[in-house]
Amino acid sequence: MKFPPLQRRTLALVVIIIPLLLLFIYVALRSGPLAPIAATVSTVESRSVAPALAGIGTVQARFTYKIGPTVAGRVKRLDVHVGDIVKAGQVLGEMDAVDLDDRVSAQQAAIKSSEAALRQAAAKETFAQTQATRYEQLLSVRGTSEETVVTKRQELAVASAALVASREDIARLRAELEALRAQRGNLRLVAPVAGLVAARDADPGTTVVAGQAVIEVIDTAGLWVDTRFDQISAEGLAIGLPAKIVLRSRRSQAVAGHVLRIEPRADAVTEETLAKIVFNAPPVPLPPLGELAEVTVQLGELPAAPTISNAAIRTVDGKRGVWKLVEGGLTFTPVVLGRSSLDGLVQVLEGLSVGDQIVLYSEKTLSAKSRINIVDRLPGVSP
Repeated sequence: MKFPPLQRRTLALVVIIIPLLLLFIYVALRSGPLAPIAATVSTVESRSVAPALAGIGTVQARFTYKIGPTVAGRVKRLDVHVGDIVKAGQVLGEMDAVDLDDRVSAQQAAIKSSEAALRQAAAKETFAQTQATRYEQLLSVRGTSEETVVTKRQELAVASAALVASREDIARLRAELEALRAQRGNLRLVAPVAGLVAARDADPGTTVVAGQAVIEVIDTAGLWVDTRFDQISAEGLAIGLPAKIVLRSRRSQAVAGHVLRIEPRADAVTEETLAKIVFNAPPVPLPPLGELAEVTVQLGELPAAPTISNAAIRTVDGKRGVWKLVEGGLTFTPVVLGRSSLDGLVQVLEGLSVGDQIVLYSEKTLSAKSRINIVDRLPGVSP
């Protein structure tokens, strides 16, 4: 049977179009907009999570000693500079004594004069005692009058009082001398502890008032990090928990520490909890005061519970949840999340059970009608 030329051309076009149409449908279903979305899945496991708390703080000195004179005066000399390491009891400088040394010499001379007066009063008291005893004996044998004995007794009392007054005067002068010596000793600026000179607030020749700081010394063994933590995630923060401190100037080095104190007052403006983190051993070299540091406090391990990776969490219609595989299809399941760890694991309090399969990563945004193609990993996504 022979077909007209028009029919032959039509059959030829049909033979060509049908394979192209089938190829187009195949491509559309395999790699086009109708193709399944590549995705990786994971299984909900029962695991214990060790959450950690991250915060930002500044290096501060726990103990700061501001050393200065107890009376107004002029700085005579300073023997240390900022950054010097000092020992406990080391003399850091001295204030100008002005006339204090002369006053000490004058007081010593006054004491010597008073001691001479004391010896004289003692001699007079001894002589008066002898005379009083002699005239008492004469009175007993009627060798003198009663009035003479009374006079000698009065002379003895006066001599004894003069002796007591001389002794009291010497005690007063010696106390004044010790006060002058203490005042002279206070002119020396002495380090109360071993530490680091953090500041020199005055130079030689500067006049300062009583109580004004001339040198500031910090205790290098008492550095801590004044750290702030978000109150929402600060649950479980307690004294003694281990911490890692990363100084801003030493990003590749973590220093061990622990929580020393949690401040009883929080910051109501920034909604942060304040804590003091101390170094287990002072870092070498010492960081400058005020340097920023990142602090990570390791909290206690939680009991085992259904756990997923936070990469699987999605937000759909304002609800947080995951895409769960149910009988080959996708179902968005809202979940209630618990605590999480810094390695990306989060516990699920409600919504999932152990053994459920959920979508971890997908190359496109999913919906309930999406078809997925489960793969081991997606290009550009770390396993």
